[in-house]
Amino acid sequence: MSTFRTVGARLSLALLAVVALVLGLVYLIVVPSLRNRLIDARLNDLARAAPKLVREYEDNRHDPDFLSNADASTNARVLLLSVLTQSPPTVTVQDSSRPGQSGGAFTDDPVALDSAKTSMLERGTVSRGGSEFAEVASPIGSGDVLLLSAPLHDALADVHAVQRRLLFAGGLALLVALLIGYGAARLFARRIRRLERAAERIARGRFDEPVADTASDELGELARAFDRMRVRLAGLDHARREFVANASHELRTPLFSLGGFLELLEDEELDERTRREFLETMAGQVRRLTKLADDLLDLSRLDAGRLHVETQPVELGSVASAAVDEFAGVALASAHPLEFAANGAADAHGDPQRVLQIVRILLENALVHTPPGTPVEVAVRRADGRAEISVADGGPGINAEDRAELFDRFYRGESTKASGSGLGLAIAKELAELMGGEIELDSKPGRTVFSLVLPADEPAPEGPMG
Repeated sequence: MSTFRTVGARLSLALLAVVALVLGLVYLIVVPSLRNRLIDARLNDLARAAPKLVREYEDNRHDPDFLSNADASTNARVLLLSVLTQSPPTVTVQDSSRPGQSGGAFTDDPVALDSAKTSMLERGTVSRGGSEFAEVASPIGSGDVLLLSAPLHDALADVHAVQRRLLFAGGLALLVALLIGYGAARLFARRIRRLERAAERIARGRFDEPVADTASDELGELARAFDRMRVRLAGLDHARREFVANASHELRTPLFSLGGFLELLEDEELDERTRREFLETMAGQVRRLTKLADDLLDLSRLDAGRLHVETQPVELGSVASAAVDEFAGVALASAHPLEFAANGAADAHGDPQRVLQIVRILLENALVHTPPGTPVEVAVRRADGRAEISVADGGPGINAEDRAELFDRFYRGESTKASGSGLGLAIAKELAELMGGEIELDSKPGRTVFSLVLPADEPAPEGPMG
C-alpha cells in the first residue's frame, strides 16, 4: 500500500491542510487590516494638521519659511499647488517646503485635483516612483491647494515585518502540526491495524484471543463490538461443532443398530417370532431416523429463514383434542393417564400445523421423560389478551441446571430420562417465536407445565341488527 494512502498519512495531511487554512485566513485577515489601519492613522494625522496649516498660511502668506516649518511639524512634505482654471482643471507646483527637490511629480496630483474640484479637504494614497504616499489636500481661499504628502515606507516596513513573522510562524506551525499529526495518526492507525488483525483472526476461525482496547472513543466502542462478535461467533462455532457431533451420533446409533439386526436376520436358523421382533425393532429405528431427519430439516429451514408460517385464527381446543386422540394409544401403552381439560374457547393467532407440531413435541416429552403411571393433562385457556395451550405432568420435575439449557439443541438433561435427539424443544421454541409467541416453563417436584403462549385472536365485531 502506498504511504500516502494509509489512514495515518491521510489524517496527517488533513491536519496539515486545516492548519494551513487557518494560518492563511489569519494572514489574509491580519495583514491587510494592519496595513489599512497604519495608512488610516497616517492619513488621520495629516487630515487633522491640514486645516490648522491652512489657517496659519492665510495668516502668514508672505512668510518664506512657512512651508519648511510646516514640513518639520507634520513630518510630511508640504506643497502649495496652483489651480489652473481650465476644463478640466489642472494643478501645478507653486511652492514647496523643500526647494532643492523637484516638485514636478506633484503636477496633476490626483488628491490635489479632487480637492480643487470639490473645494473640500480630500485624502488618499498615491504611488509615485515605486513608493506609496499618504496625501491630504485642502483648498485655500485664494484658489490654491495646500498638499501634505507623507511617505508610507516606515509604516509599510512594519507591515512587511509582520508578514515575514507570520510566514515564519506559519511555516513553523505547519511543521509542528505535521509532526504531531503524523505521530498521533500513527497511534490511531496502530489501533486500527490491531482491529484489522483481530478481524482477520476471527475470519480464520480463531476465537481464543480477545479484542482489547480500553479507550472510550469510537474505536474503543468498535473494539468492544468486535469482541462481543468474537464471543458470539465462538459460541456459534461451538454449537455448530456440537451440532455436527451430536447429529452424527444420533444418526450413527440407529444405523449401527439396523446393521446389526440385518446381520442377525441373515441367520437361517432364526425362528419366525424372533425375526418379527427384530423387524419391529428395526421399524422403530427407521421411525427414529425419519423423525431425526425431519427435525434436522426443520432446523436447517429455520436457520436459513426459509420456514414460513401461515398465521390465521386457530381454535386451540380442537388442536389439543386432536393431539390427545393421536397420543392416546402411546399413553395407554406407557401407562400414562392422559386427559384433556377444556377451559372455554381459546382462539389464537398462528399456524394450525405448527401449533399441532409443538403440542406433539410437548406431549411426547411428557410421556417419554416421566415414569409410567404419571398423569398428563392437556389444557387450553385464554386470559389477558393471549391464548395458551399447556401440557402438564405429575413427574419429578426439572432441576434449575437443566432448565437453563433445556431449549438448546441436542440438550438432554441428566435429571430426566435421556432419550430422543434433544431437538424437539429447540424446534418448538423457534416455531413459537416465529408465530409471535413463546414457550413458558413452570416446574417443581410433582408438577411440570410447558405452555405454548400465542397472541389471542380477536373476534370480528358483530354487524348491526336489522
